[in-house]
Amino acid sequence: MTLRARLTAFRVRLLGLVAKELRQTVRDKRMIGILMIAPMIQLLVLGHAVNLDVDHVPILIADEDRTAESRDFLNGLTAGDAFRRAGEVENAAAALDAISVGRVPLAAVLPRGFAADLAAGRTAQVQLLVDGGDSNRAIVAQNAAQGYVLRRAQEMLAQRLGRAPGRVRVEPRVLYNPSMNSRVFFVPGVAATLLLVVTLVVTAMGFAREKESGTLEQIMVTPLGGTTLFLGKTLPYALIGMVDLGLVLGVGTWVFGVPLRGPLGVVFLGGSLYLMTLLGGGLLLGALARTQQQSLVAAFFLIMPAILLSGFASPIENMPGWLQPWTLLNPVRHMVEVMRAVLLRGAGLADVAPQLVALGGLGLAVFTSSAVVLRRRLA
Repeated sequence: MTLRARLTAFRVRLLGLVAKELRQTVRDKRMIGILMIAPMIQLLVLGHAVNLDVDHVPILIADEDRTAESRDFLNGLTAGDAFRRAGEVENAAAALDAISVGRVPLAAVLPRGFAADLAAGRTAQVQLLVDGGDSNRAIVAQNAAQGYVLRRAQEMLAQRLGRAPGRVRVEPRVLYNPSMNSRVFFVPGVAATLLLVVTLVVTAMGFAREKESGTLEQIMVTPLGGTTLFLGKTLPYALIGMVDLGLVLGVGTWVFGVPLRGPLGVVFLGGSLYLMTLLGGGLLLGALARTQQQSLVAAFFLIMPAILLSGFASPIENMPGWLQPWTLLNPVRHMVEVMRAVLLRGAGLADVAPQLVALGGLGLAVFTSSAVVLRRRLA
């Protein structure tokens, strides 16, 4: 048989297997729900739930001085959007008790003599009690309160001097996300993690299911070959994954206002390389597992570390130094960086080339390993 005839026969067998997989997937309504509808629902829920914007923080007031100056100071503290007055208590001990039981995350205590210290030109004390259980909200709330205190100190000094004192003014310019909307930052990362969950789990469980039901043995008696079987099992889910990626981009832009500043071709190129790793990993888990339950447990065993080490929720720079190099082996990290760079900063192909090379290398390694294991298992 000539090379051209072999290629034609290979193409016919591959297209037939891909069509069979797509028909089987379309007939299974539950599978369609998992692959197409569930990611959109998860994106909508997680996109609204994952929000690190801190405003209207409940703050408890303990005004021990009870003077016009202390009341004016506290009214100014709760006048903006940063804090919401959650009540008043008599003293600092009562405020500490309220924080200890989780009633409020923050309390402001003005001790006795606050107005007298101001009138005498002495340093007036203001105590902030902060619940550090939610570290992000605690840090933001503390910084907002300290910023207000510094502004009021400047105003009081200007009133005392009769003129504004000299000071350095900082004018920040926020790039790429001027509104500081945390959803714009998190939704691209949510998209990468959703593809991880959907494709890895579905591919692993689908292959393990065919082993359990005996369908795989029926396919093996046909003259398909290991390569045809491997590609036929991955290409349908790769197509579905690319459709999911497009839907996620559409929902993220339409619902959450995520910008599309960079070329979408780079996003889909990164997505294809990313899916190559995920689908190869799913087939590898499915080939090694004996049952669907084993493949599911193994998939979720990998999913949680992959998400935590991706920089999706916490910066990789904040991780221990010995752990950071290992994150380079995590495809989710590179896909999250590609999504955020292209969508938010308008990065092009050259800007994200290192991430794309890493995704391609990881995909090739995982894909090759899966093919070798699958060939040995089916031999």
